[in-house]
Amino acid sequence: MPNKKKIRKVYDALIEGAYLGLSDKELHDYVFEQCPKASSKRIVRASLLALSDPHVQDRNVLNVIYALAIKHRLDGGPDSDEDEE
Repeated sequence: MPNKKKIRKVYDALIEGAYLGLSDKELHDYVFEQCPKASSKRIVRASLLALSDPHVQDRNVLNVIYALAIKHRLDGGPDSDEDEE
């Protein structure tokens, strides 16, 4: 089972960065600055959590998070299996 505390931290960084107006690479860098051990899998999971959160209603924020989730989902980089803790 994934570590919910770590996913929540990534979620918080995603939301905060998106509300600051960051997108794409800037948002990615912001999340990794806040959560250096974040993996692509955690970013995707945190993004899905944000997309399903009824409190997040800003269309631009949702679009930015959605785009980052897709990018990381398709990337499947070297850290994609790292979240099996």
